[in-house]
Amino acid sequence: MDWLFFIESSLAGLCTGAIYALVALGFVIIYKATKVINFAIGEIMMISAYFFLTFAGIFAWPLWLALPAAVVSGGLLGGLTEKTIIRPMLGESPISVIMVTIGLSNILVGTAQIIWGGGPQVLPGFLPRQPIFLGEIYVSSKIAFSALIAVAMLICYLLYFRFSRGGVALRATASDQAASFSMGISVPRVFNFAWIFGCMATALAGILFSASGGLSPHSGGMALAILVVVIFGGLDSILGALVGGLIIGWLETIVGAFWGGEYKMLAIFTLLTLILVIKPYGLFGTKEIERL
Repeated sequence: MDWLFFIESSLAGLCTGAIYALVALGFVIIYKATKVINFAIGEIMMISAYFFLTFAGIFAWPLWLALPAAVVSGGLLGGLTEKTIIRPMLGESPISVIMVTIGLSNILVGTAQIIWGGGPQVLPGFLPRQPIFLGEIYVSSKIAFSALIAVAMLICYLLYFRFSRGGVALRATASDQAASFSMGISVPRVFNFAWIFGCMATALAGILFSASGGLSPHSGGMALAILVVVIFGGLDSILGALVGGLIIGWLETIVGAFWGGEYKMLAIFTLLTLILVIKPYGLFGTKEIERL
């Protein structure tokens, strides 16, 4: 085995996994608070990247302004989705809510095609291009800096949800909605808050992915790997999102580097099947999760 190539591929995989973990964290935040499985997560990533393309490319905003504006726009899209589409579905069956999110994903794809066209696009460059060498080990600067940005966002989220009043309200609502409401916490506001913050994490990850891999209305197809991450780690587990993202990102990259891209999906779904046979609720998910 070429150990130098293995180490380089492993580092690239862990960097990709950090971005997967960021998306998975956004997914888990929404699920923990609202018990909604958001199948439109990939399309929210895609549309947020188009927001960045519009702000930085068409409006020619400086990058330091365009990037946070696109992230906030993705969060506002999530908040609007919760208030206008998800909230009226409260009390309906989980399958009905899932179908609504699938419908939303198709609406976002169609909207992107109408506004920005169906062809591939390239985002304005905001990541360094100079190669990074750690001794003899080569690391792509785009992947490395994307991972650093993702890790910084993950740390900010974890600190916020651990120490802020909003984070305490979210954790309380996730544990017991009725008790939270009796203690004066506005549960509908927490639901909206969860969608906004979850989609902001998703938006940043979508921009980072598109900065390296290009952008099209069908870029949201990458969400299939994210669903594997959250099921693998546990639908309601933040730790599972972090660990699962790193493991799936590493495995996907190693398999693609050594055996070819056609085996990546086979490898990660095989791993997912094995872990679900052993722990049907995922690595760190709770046993009380409702199975659909």
